[in-house]
Amino acid sequence: MNRKTDTPTFLPYTRHWLDDDDIAAVTAVLRGDWLTSGPATTAFERALAATTGAREAVVCSSGTAALHLACMALGLRAGERALVPAITFVATANAPGFTGADIAFTDVDPDTGLMRAADMRAALARDGHPARVVLPVHLNGQVAPIEALSALAREQGLGIIEDGCHALGTRYTTRHGQSASVGDCRFSDATVFSFHPAKTIAMGEGGAVTTNDAALAAAMRRARNHGLVHDAGDFTDPAQAYEHDGERRPWYHEMPAPGNNYRASDIHCALGTSQLAKLPEFAARRATLMARYDEALQGLAPLVRPVPRVADCEPVLHLYPVHIDFARAGKTRTEVMQQLRARGIGTQVHYRPVHQQPWYRRQHPDLALPGARQYYERVLSLPFFTAMQNSDVSRVCNALREVL
Repeated sequence: MNRKTDTPTFLPYTRHWLDDDDIAAVTAVLRGDWLTSGPATTAFERALAATTGAREAVVCSSGTAALHLACMALGLRAGERALVPAITFVATANAPGFTGADIAFTDVDPDTGLMRAADMRAALARDGHPARVVLPVHLNGQVAPIEALSALAREQGLGIIEDGCHALGTRYTTRHGQSASVGDCRFSDATVFSFHPAKTIAMGEGGAVTTNDAALAAAMRRARNHGLVHDAGDFTDPAQAYEHDGERRPWYHEMPAPGNNYRASDIHCALGTSQLAKLPEFAARRATLMARYDEALQGLAPLVRPVPRVADCEPVLHLYPVHIDFARAGKTRTEVMQQLRARGIGTQVHYRPVHQQPWYRRQHPDLALPGARQYYERVLSLPFFTAMQNSDVSRVCNALREVL
């Protein structure tokens, strides 16, 4: 990137990047005729589908809304189970729970934090009633073993929704040597994304679902707009829909089933489309920062090690997490975070295992997931965002060296 950036004294763990063209895109909407459900919404959906390689994209108000829409479209309901990895943001578990489904947590790889097929099998065997859907998470921007997970899901008759909220732009190579993109849905029913300001591209608030199933896309578009239908082909009550002479009543609509107000405004979508156009630039910058961190941290091993990279994956990292041997360093994670903050370095923990949250612990009081525990106890996210300078990486690593 050639843009000049005034880097603040304090380095947060993440920060969005906006340019004048982003501001211009939003201003154009504010000066136009549509603030929501207009041409900017359609333009963003088309751009996202083209970027990911999916046939359909359905934009909505948040990544959480995207997860809920996908679960609703797949027919998840009370009495069924959704399999969710323990290391993820709480929304991955909460959203399928909105349908009334039960959440069954899987363990993860203790090094990468990613759900494995063995973890999924163990969760399927652990509880008696049947599962309906599995939601693997592409944590930090690295792809989960989606082919193996998909094969197991199909074998068990499960729907599969990829949580790609961390992984927009990530590519990987399939076992047959094909280049694939997170979001192309070749191994899943749907993939969800988030465009929160902490993510690679920002809409302010926003999310989307990609899919190759036109019926699923139509169901999600209904569900994001209160469940209403306006097309005559969807009407079930012609006596109410038409005048006696057969003319359709122009105001008429129906609600076959309740939905939600999960629409994204044209303001948000204009910003999203502008940001999406810069994804290749953002991805290249993040790859450079990742490589700089990888090199700079070699001198801190074995106290500090980057989370291992997944084979055959070209990640666009959302976060840069490391594993720290806090016991060997003789300091707690809280002490390390506080001492880094005193040096102007912000850090965060992604994530506390969701099954340990009070709501879920009451439901699963005896659940032990050792992989999730090991990942959580060691992990710390270092500053990582597009606007960072190479010198910022050196500053972070030097501060880590001083603290440890």
